[in-house]
Amino acid sequence: MIMTRTPLRLSFFGGGTDLRDFYANNEYGAVLSTTIDKFVYVTVKRHGALFDEPFRLNYSTTEMVNSIGEIQNEIGREALRMLGVGAPIYISTVADIPAGSGLGSSSAYAVGLLHALRSLQSTRTSFGDLAEMACHIEIDVLNKPIGKQDQYSAASGGLNYMRFLADESTSIAPISARATDPNSLLDSLQLFWTGKTRRADDILRQQKANIGATRHFLVQMRKMADDAATMLQGGRMTVATFGEMLDETWKLKRQLGPTVSNSMIDQWYERGCQAGAYGGKLCGAGGGGFLLFCGPKTRHQEIKAALPELREVPIRFEPSGSMTLYADGLGTHPNSRSGVVGTAGVGVEIAAS
Repeated sequence: MIMTRTPLRLSFFGGGTDLRDFYANNEYGAVLSTTIDKFVYVTVKRHGALFDEPFRLNYSTTEMVNSIGEIQNEIGREALRMLGVGAPIYISTVADIPAGSGLGSSSAYAVGLLHALRSLQSTRTSFGDLAEMACHIEIDVLNKPIGKQDQYSAASGGLNYMRFLADESTSIAPISARATDPNSLLDSLQLFWTGKTRRADDILRQQKANIGATRHFLVQMRKMADDAATMLQGGRMTVATFGEMLDETWKLKRQLGPTVSNSMIDQWYERGCQAGAYGGKLCGAGGGGFLLFCGPKTRHQEIKAALPELREVPIRFEPSGSMTLYADGLGTHPNSRSGVVGTAGVGVEIAAS
Protein backbone atom coordinates (compact mmCIF):
# COMPACT_ATOMS: atom_id res chain seq x y z
CA MET A 1 0.00 0.00 0.00
CA ILE A 2 1.21 3.50 -0.92
CA MET A 3 0.05 6.86 0.42
CA THR A 4 1.22 10.08 -1.23
CA ARG A 5 0.78 13.69 -0.11
CA THR A 6 0.74 16.39 -2.78
CA PRO A 7 0.53 20.15 -2.05
CA LEU A 8 -1.91 22.70 -3.43
CA ARG A 9 -0.64 26.01 -4.77
CA LEU A 10 -1.20 29.75 -4.78
CA SER A 11 -0.55 31.35 -8.15
CA PHE A 12 0.49 34.99 -7.85
CA PHE A 13 1.41 36.25 -11.32
CA GLY A 14 1.23 35.04 -14.92
CA GLY A 15 -1.74 32.67 -14.69
CA GLY A 16 -3.16 32.13 -18.18
CA THR A 17 0.19 32.51 -19.93
CA ASP A 18 0.86 28.81 -19.17
CA LEU A 19 -1.86 27.85 -21.66
CA ARG A 20 -0.41 26.28 -24.81
CA ASP A 21 -2.49 28.60 -26.98
CA PHE A 22 -0.54 31.51 -25.49
CA TYR A 23 3.03 30.32 -24.98
CA ALA A 24 3.22 28.42 -28.30
CA ASN A 25 2.56 31.67 -30.18
CA ASN A 26 4.21 34.22 -27.89
CA GLU A 27 7.69 32.79 -27.21
CA TYR A 28 6.99 31.75 -23.63
CA GLY A 29 4.61 31.92 -20.67
CA ALA A 30 5.74 32.76 -17.13
CA VAL A 31 4.20 32.11 -13.72
CA LEU A 32 5.22 32.88 -10.15
CA SER A 33 3.54 30.58 -7.63
CA THR A 34 4.06 28.79 -4.33
CA THR A 35 2.84 25.58 -2.76
CA ILE A 36 1.12 25.79 0.64
CA ASP A 37 0.42 23.45 3.54
CA LYS A 38 -2.89 22.18 2.14
CA PHE A 39 -2.74 18.77 0.49
CA VAL A 40 -4.35 16.03 -1.56
CA TYR A 41 -3.76 12.54 -0.13
CA VAL A 42 -3.94 9.50 -2.41
CA THR A 43 -3.85 5.90 -1.17
CA VAL A 44 -3.32 3.03 -3.61
CA LYS A 45 -3.29 -0.65 -2.74
CA ARG A 46 -3.98 -4.02 -4.24
CA HIS A 47 -7.64 -4.79 -3.58
CA GLY A 48 -8.50 -7.66 -1.26
CA ALA A 49 -9.32 -11.06 -2.78
CA LEU A 50 -12.71 -11.27 -1.02
CA PHE A 51 -14.12 -8.19 -2.77
CA ASP A 52 -16.17 -8.76 -5.90
CA GLU A 53 -15.17 -5.61 -7.80
CA PRO A 54 -11.74 -5.55 -9.52
CA PHE A 55 -11.55 -1.73 -9.34
CA ARG A 56 -12.68 0.43 -6.43
CA LEU A 57 -12.24 4.19 -6.22
CA ASN A 58 -13.27 6.29 -3.21
CA TYR A 59 -13.35 10.08 -3.51
CA SER A 60 -16.45 12.33 -3.26
CA THR A 61 -18.29 9.24 -4.46
CA THR A 62 -17.52 5.52 -4.59
CA GLU A 63 -16.99 3.56 -7.78
CA MET A 64 -16.93 -0.25 -7.89
CA VAL A 65 -16.45 -1.45 -11.48
CA ASN A 66 -15.17 -4.41 -13.46
CA SER A 67 -12.96 -2.67 -16.02
CA ILE A 68 -10.86 0.48 -16.43
CA GLY A 69 -13.16 1.70 -19.20
CA GLU A 70 -16.11 1.83 -16.78
CA ILE A 71 -14.34 4.22 -14.38
CA GLN A 72 -16.04 7.63 -14.33
CA ASN A 73 -13.20 9.42 -12.56
CA GLU A 74 -11.38 10.68 -15.66
CA ILE A 75 -7.96 11.26 -14.18
CA GLY A 76 -8.04 7.95 -12.31
CA ARG A 77 -9.10 6.05 -15.41
CA GLU A 78 -6.45 7.58 -17.68
CA ALA A 79 -3.66 7.24 -15.11
CA LEU A 80 -4.36 3.52 -14.82
CA ARG A 81 -4.43 3.23 -18.62
CA MET A 82 -1.24 5.20 -19.13
CA LEU A 83 0.79 3.16 -16.64
CA GLY A 84 -0.81 -0.19 -17.47
CA VAL A 85 -1.91 -0.85 -13.90
CA GLY A 86 -4.40 -3.70 -13.85
CA ALA A 87 -6.83 -5.19 -11.36
CA PRO A 88 -7.33 -5.66 -8.52
CA ILE A 89 -6.74 -2.07 -7.39
CA TYR A 90 -8.16 0.23 -4.71
CA ILE A 91 -7.69 4.03 -4.86
CA SER A 92 -8.80 6.41 -2.11
CA THR A 93 -8.52 10.20 -2.22
CA VAL A 94 -9.07 12.89 0.42
CA ALA A 95 -8.14 16.58 0.40
CA ASP A 96 -7.79 19.45 2.86
CA ILE A 97 -9.69 21.84 0.57
CA PRO A 98 -12.86 21.40 -1.57
CA ALA A 99 -12.38 20.75 -5.27
CA GLY A 100 -13.10 23.62 -7.66
CA SER A 101 -11.63 26.23 -5.33
CA GLY A 102 -8.79 27.63 -7.46
CA LEU A 103 -5.82 26.00 -5.71
CA GLY A 104 -4.99 23.40 -8.35
CA SER A 105 -6.52 20.39 -6.63
CA SER A 106 -7.27 18.42 -9.82
CA SER A 107 -3.67 18.58 -10.98
CA ALA A 108 -2.42 17.80 -7.46
CA TYR A 109 -4.61 14.70 -7.54
CA ALA A 110 -3.22 13.72 -10.95
CA VAL A 111 0.37 14.12 -9.76
CA GLY A 112 -0.26 12.35 -6.44
CA LEU A 113 -2.03 9.42 -8.10
CA LEU A 114 0.68 8.99 -10.74
CA HIS A 115 3.31 9.17 -8.01
CA ALA A 116 1.53 6.45 -6.01
CA LEU A 117 1.01 4.19 -9.02
CA ARG A 118 4.65 4.54 -10.11
CA SER A 119 5.73 3.67 -6.57
CA LEU A 120 3.41 0.65 -6.64
CA GLN A 121 5.28 -0.41 -9.77
CA SER A 122 8.60 0.19 -7.93
CA THR A 123 9.55 2.77 -10.56
CA ARG A 124 11.48 5.91 -9.62
CA THR A 125 10.30 8.97 -11.50
CA SER A 126 11.62 12.54 -11.68
CA PHE A 127 9.27 15.31 -10.64
CA GLY A 128 9.53 16.69 -14.18
CA ASP A 129 8.27 13.41 -15.60
CA LEU A 130 5.45 13.28 -13.04
CA ALA A 131 4.40 16.79 -14.05
CA GLU A 132 4.57 16.01 -17.77
CA MET A 133 2.57 12.80 -17.36
CA ALA A 134 -0.11 14.72 -15.47
CA CYS A 135 -0.09 17.43 -18.18
CA HIS A 136 -0.46 14.80 -20.88
CA ILE A 137 -3.47 13.22 -19.16
CA GLU A 138 -5.27 16.48 -18.40
CA ILE A 139 -4.41 18.53 -21.50
CA ASP A 140 -3.81 16.04 -24.32
CA VAL A 141 -5.99 13.05 -23.36
CA LEU A 142 -8.87 14.73 -21.52
CA ASN A 143 -8.64 17.96 -23.55
CA LYS A 144 -9.03 20.18 -20.49
CA PRO A 145 -8.52 23.90 -21.26
CA ILE A 146 -5.83 24.30 -18.60
CA GLY A 147 -2.16 25.22 -18.45
CA LYS A 148 0.92 23.48 -17.05
CA GLN A 149 1.70 25.45 -13.91
CA ASP A 150 -0.44 23.41 -11.49
CA GLN A 151 1.18 20.08 -12.35
CA TYR A 152 4.71 21.45 -12.01
CA SER A 153 3.91 23.19 -8.72
CA ALA A 154 2.38 20.04 -7.27
CA ALA A 155 5.29 17.84 -8.34
CA SER A 156 8.18 20.13 -7.39
CA GLY A 157 6.88 22.18 -4.44
CA GLY A 158 8.20 25.51 -3.17
CA LEU A 159 8.13 29.09 -4.38
CA ASN A 160 9.00 29.02 -8.08
CA TYR A 161 9.36 31.16 -11.15
CA MET A 162 8.36 28.93 -14.07
CA ARG A 163 8.72 29.53 -17.79
CA PHE A 164 6.76 27.51 -20.34
CA LEU A 165 8.55 27.62 -23.67
CA ALA A 166 7.21 27.34 -27.19
CA ASP A 167 9.17 24.10 -27.74
CA GLU A 168 7.14 22.54 -24.85
CA SER A 169 10.07 22.53 -22.42
CA THR A 170 9.70 24.04 -18.96
CA SER A 171 12.27 25.92 -16.92
CA ILE A 172 11.96 26.29 -13.15
CA ALA A 173 13.87 28.71 -10.91
CA PRO A 174 13.20 28.13 -7.19
CA ILE A 175 13.12 31.28 -5.06
CA SER A 176 14.21 31.17 -1.42
CA ALA A 177 11.39 31.86 1.03
CA ARG A 178 11.83 32.13 4.80
CA ALA A 179 8.44 30.95 6.00
CA THR A 180 9.27 31.43 9.70
CA ASP A 181 10.47 35.03 9.32
CA PRO A 182 7.71 37.31 10.71
CA ASN A 183 8.63 39.85 8.03
CA SER A 184 8.50 37.34 5.20
CA LEU A 185 6.30 37.81 2.19
CA LEU A 186 4.10 34.81 2.95
CA ASP A 187 3.35 36.15 6.41
CA SER A 188 1.59 39.09 4.78
CA LEU A 189 -0.99 36.90 3.00
CA GLN A 190 -4.57 36.13 4.06
CA LEU A 191 -6.69 33.52 2.31
CA PHE A 192 -10.49 33.66 2.54
CA TRP A 193 -12.95 30.97 1.45
CA THR A 194 -15.88 32.41 -0.50
CA GLY A 195 -17.93 29.25 -0.04
CA LYS A 196 -18.45 29.02 -3.78
CA THR A 197 -16.97 26.25 -5.92
CA ARG A 198 -17.05 26.46 -9.70
CA ARG A 199 -16.20 24.49 -12.82
CA ALA A 200 -12.87 25.97 -13.87
CA ASP A 201 -13.14 24.22 -17.26
CA ASP A 202 -16.07 26.40 -18.31
CA ILE A 203 -14.32 29.64 -17.34
CA LEU A 204 -10.99 28.60 -18.86
CA ARG A 205 -12.57 27.50 -22.13
CA GLN A 206 -13.98 30.97 -22.51
CA GLN A 207 -10.62 32.56 -21.66
CA LYS A 208 -8.80 30.21 -24.03
CA ALA A 209 -11.15 31.14 -26.87
CA ASN A 210 -10.48 34.85 -26.16
CA ILE A 211 -6.66 34.65 -26.19
CA GLY A 212 -6.44 36.40 -29.56
CA ALA A 213 -8.36 39.38 -28.22
CA THR A 214 -6.76 39.41 -24.76
CA ARG A 215 -3.15 38.74 -25.79
CA HIS A 216 -1.95 42.22 -24.73
CA PHE A 217 -3.34 41.68 -21.21
CA LEU A 218 -1.61 38.30 -20.98
CA VAL A 219 1.70 39.80 -22.13
CA GLN A 220 1.43 42.36 -19.32
CA MET A 221 0.63 39.58 -16.83
CA ARG A 222 3.66 37.62 -18.03
CA LYS A 223 5.88 40.68 -17.53
CA MET A 224 4.59 41.00 -13.97
CA ALA A 225 5.69 37.42 -13.28
CA ASP A 226 9.12 38.23 -14.79
CA ASP A 227 9.46 41.44 -12.76
CA ALA A 228 8.27 39.90 -9.48
CA ALA A 229 10.72 37.00 -9.82
CA THR A 230 13.61 39.40 -10.50
CA MET A 231 12.71 41.53 -7.49
CA LEU A 232 12.32 38.51 -5.19
CA GLN A 233 15.57 36.90 -6.33
CA GLY A 234 17.36 40.20 -5.79
CA GLY A 235 15.85 40.73 -2.33
CA ARG A 236 14.17 43.95 -3.43
CA MET A 237 10.51 42.99 -2.97
CA THR A 238 8.51 44.67 -0.21
CA VAL A 239 5.12 43.58 1.10
CA ALA A 240 3.56 46.82 -0.15
CA THR A 241 4.98 46.37 -3.65
CA PHE A 242 3.90 42.74 -3.79
CA GLY A 243 0.34 43.67 -2.75
CA GLU A 244 0.17 46.51 -5.27
CA MET A 245 1.36 44.15 -8.01
CA LEU A 246 -1.33 41.65 -7.03
CA ASP A 247 -3.90 44.42 -7.33
CA GLU A 248 -2.61 45.28 -10.81
CA THR A 249 -2.63 41.66 -11.98
CA TRP A 250 -6.17 41.18 -10.64
CA LYS A 251 -7.34 44.17 -12.69
CA LEU A 252 -5.70 42.64 -15.77
CA LYS A 253 -7.13 39.19 -15.06
CA ARG A 254 -10.65 40.59 -14.91
CA GLN A 255 -10.22 41.63 -18.56
CA LEU A 256 -9.78 37.99 -19.68
CA GLY A 257 -13.48 37.14 -19.56
CA PRO A 258 -16.85 38.20 -18.09
CA THR A 259 -17.06 35.26 -15.66
CA VAL A 260 -13.74 35.87 -13.89
CA SER A 261 -15.46 38.03 -11.27
CA ASN A 262 -18.93 39.17 -10.24
CA SER A 263 -20.49 41.94 -8.18
CA MET A 264 -20.20 40.01 -4.89
CA ILE A 265 -16.52 39.18 -5.43
CA ASP A 266 -15.84 42.80 -6.40
CA GLN A 267 -17.55 43.98 -3.22
CA TRP A 268 -15.50 41.61 -1.01
CA TYR A 269 -12.32 42.70 -2.73
CA GLU A 270 -13.11 46.38 -2.27
CA ARG A 271 -13.91 45.89 1.43
CA GLY A 272 -10.65 44.02 2.01
CA CYS A 273 -8.61 46.77 0.39
CA GLN A 274 -10.46 49.50 2.27
CA ALA A 275 -9.66 47.66 5.51
CA GLY A 276 -5.93 47.79 4.84
CA ALA A 277 -4.90 45.27 2.18
CA TYR A 278 -2.45 46.56 -0.41
CA GLY A 279 -4.08 44.31 -2.98
CA GLY A 280 -5.06 40.75 -3.75
CA LYS A 281 -6.75 38.50 -6.28
CA LEU A 282 -9.16 35.66 -6.71
CA CYS A 283 -7.30 32.36 -6.90
CA GLY A 284 -7.53 30.14 -9.96
CA ALA A 285 -9.68 30.71 -13.02
CA GLY A 286 -12.23 32.93 -11.26
CA GLY A 287 -15.91 32.84 -10.39
CA GLY A 288 -15.44 31.66 -6.78
CA GLY A 289 -13.06 29.67 -4.64
CA PHE A 290 -10.50 31.57 -2.54
CA LEU A 291 -9.87 35.28 -2.25
CA LEU A 292 -6.26 36.21 -1.46
CA PHE A 293 -5.18 39.47 0.17
CA CYS A 294 -1.73 40.91 0.87
CA GLY A 295 -1.38 43.48 3.63
CA PRO A 296 0.61 44.42 6.72
CA LYS A 297 0.14 42.03 9.65
CA THR A 298 -1.00 44.97 11.78
CA ARG A 299 -4.10 45.26 9.57
CA HIS A 300 -4.99 41.55 9.29
CA GLN A 301 -7.61 41.64 12.01
CA GLU A 302 -9.27 44.67 10.40
CA ILE A 303 -9.29 42.92 7.01
CA LYS A 304 -10.83 39.81 8.57
CA ALA A 305 -13.45 41.89 10.41
CA ALA A 306 -14.41 43.58 7.14
CA LEU A 307 -15.31 40.18 5.65
CA PRO A 308 -17.45 38.51 8.34
CA GLU A 309 -19.27 36.25 5.86
CA LEU A 310 -15.99 34.73 4.62
CA ARG A 311 -13.93 32.12 6.45
CA GLU A 312 -10.21 32.74 6.77
CA VAL A 313 -8.02 29.70 6.13
CA PRO A 314 -4.56 29.91 7.73
CA ILE A 315 -1.74 28.94 5.37
CA ARG A 316 1.98 28.35 5.57
CA PHE A 317 4.68 27.88 2.98
CA GLU A 318 5.24 24.28 1.85
CA PRO A 319 8.74 23.65 0.44
CA SER A 320 8.15 20.04 -0.69
CA GLY A 321 6.34 18.68 -3.68
CA SER A 322 4.58 15.33 -3.95
CA MET A 323 5.99 12.83 -1.49
CA THR A 324 5.34 9.33 -0.22
CA LEU A 325 4.06 9.30 3.36
CA TYR A 326 3.71 5.53 3.62
CA ALA A 327 4.95 2.58 1.57
CA ASP A 328 4.21 -0.92 2.80
CA GLY A 329 5.35 -4.13 1.15
CA LEU A 330 7.65 -2.51 -1.43
CA GLY A 331 10.98 -2.78 0.33
CA THR A 332 13.14 0.11 1.48
CA HIS A 333 13.03 3.49 -0.21
CA PRO A 334 16.05 5.78 0.08
CA ASN A 335 14.21 8.97 1.05
CA SER A 336 10.88 10.46 2.03
CA ARG A 337 10.13 11.34 -1.58
CA SER A 338 10.34 7.69 -2.54
CA GLY A 339 9.64 7.14 -6.19
CA VAL A 340 10.57 10.73 -7.06
CA VAL A 341 14.11 11.62 -8.04
CA GLY A 342 15.67 14.93 -8.99
CA THR A 343 15.27 18.40 -7.52
CA ALA A 344 14.85 21.54 -9.57
CA GLY A 345 17.83 23.85 -9.54
CA VAL A 346 17.82 27.47 -10.60
CA GLY A 347 17.19 27.59 -14.32
CA VAL A 348 16.89 23.83 -14.74
CA GLU A 349 15.48 22.90 -18.13
CA ILE A 350 12.97 20.06 -18.23
CA ALA A 351 12.20 18.76 -21.68
CA ALA A 352 8.71 17.58 -22.47
CA SER A 353 8.35 13.81 -22.41
